Amino acid sequence: MTSSTTAARSAATKRSRPAYRCSECGWTTAKWVGRCGECQEWGTVTEDAPAASGPRTAAVAPTRSPARPIGEISVEAARATPTGVSEFDRVLGGGIVPGAVVLLAGEPGVGKSTLLLAVASNVAAGGSDLPTARPPGESRPAEAARATPAPRRVLYVTGEESAGQVRLRAERVGALAPGLLLASETDLATVLGHIEATEPDLLVVDSVQTIASAQVEGAPGGVSQVREVAASLIAAAKARDLPVILVGHVTKDGSVAGPRTLEHLVDVVCQFEGDRHSRLRLVRAVKNRYGPTDEVGCFDLTENGIVGLADPSGLFLSHTGAGSPGTCVTVTLEGRRPLALEIQSLVVPSSLTNPRRTTSGVDSSRLAMILAVMHRHAGVRLVDQDVYASTVGGAKVTEPAADLSIALAVLSAREDEALPQGTVAFGEVGLAGDIRPVTGLDRRLAEAARLGFTRAVVPRGSFPRPVEGMTILPARHLGEAVELART
Repeated sequence: MTSSTTAARSAATKRSRPAYRCSECGWTTAKWVGRCGECQEWGTVTEDAPAASGPRTAAVAPTRSPARPIGEISVEAARATPTGVSEFDRVLGGGIVPGAVVLLAGEPGVGKSTLLLAVASNVAAGGSDLPTARPPGESRPAEAARATPAPRRVLYVTGEESAGQVRLRAERVGALAPGLLLASETDLATVLGHIEATEPDLLVVDSVQTIASAQVEGAPGGVSQVREVAASLIAAAKARDLPVILVGHVTKDGSVAGPRTLEHLVDVVCQFEGDRHSRLRLVRAVKNRYGPTDEVGCFDLTENGIVGLADPSGLFLSHTGAGSPGTCVTVTLEGRRPLALEIQSLVVPSSLTNPRRTTSGVDSSRLAMILAVMHRHAGVRLVDQDVYASTVGGAKVTEPAADLSIALAVLSAREDEALPQGTVAFGEVGLAGDIRPVTGLDRRLAEAARLGFTRAVVPRGSFPRPVEGMTILPARHLGEAVELART
């Protein structure tokens, strides 16, 4: 037997080996295992049919339109146009693009359906200038985007609720637009039939995990079903220049549920975040082919619907007056957006062997590190004290730039003495007690000055631009920052 024959048989054996795939996330492995190595689910790995060798598509099809030089391609039909919700447009990069597919994911009850119902109502009421969707194969003239806006049709497909439930919510939030069409469907073929019959200018599907195709095996929400539904809706969107917004579920860790290919297929992936007990909701773009991914949209979820917040800083500052012991204000950056947050702290004598370290909105391990640095490098003894740290308004502090404000709030609570009025602080505290520079210092100072603050403790060496009415107090070490904050 020749070596070439042996190699051919070995290759054929490798191709014929069965593969195993997770039905939840699509993870593949060469042998069966009881637990998926990607999503850690039990009993979801099943045998997958081996793929046929060689390419499946070999025939040459005629082209619909010849290839043209890139400079001759018109961009008028691909410009983003507003949806009528300014904070949502900020995240999308100015608005929604014809033929774009947007995936909006978030935890249950965060307000995804309420937000998209407001977007659909604004578009249907003529509050935006979305280009009219065209039938497949029909070209769009360049002047169509500049034409006078006509009445818009928006198709809202709900698979999780009945049409009556959505109607009640729309009445409560004031989203009863004449051009808003509602369909309660879970079959993919029926949804595509609604698109053919109504020819909408915007399609909203709530949610993609509830739609299933009769041509594909598996329950709704499975890997194969989600992939088929997404591919069909994306094909319809591209053929008609139809903007599509899909609602997606999330897993326990907050990532988008379903196969990872879903995020690769769509054009924009947005995360809708917010604490169930807080009014604030944040929309951030994880992926955006048409705009930046560092913009954040802020919303206020009220009983009468969801409202965009152009200035959300007021939600995170207490209105009890200045000069309260145990408080310090900092300015964080959500993407490129500065937000003023108030850190509150309470320090009381402890009767326990291990004093309490309780946080709300503040990372507990970060607080423990800051307390250790304060004890070692600033002479603040807290080993026999219970320390509580929290944020106002249910906000969460994740960036290290808030370390200095946490330390000053704890110090103010320890000494029961308020910081001078109008003081803000931002800087990362190192283990050696040094204050490290932070990004976006000019934007932080400008936001603090706009809110009326007059003193800012910042890291030395940052070289910020002078701000009118703001006194800059640079500090290199934590002990130096403490002395500057007291004066």
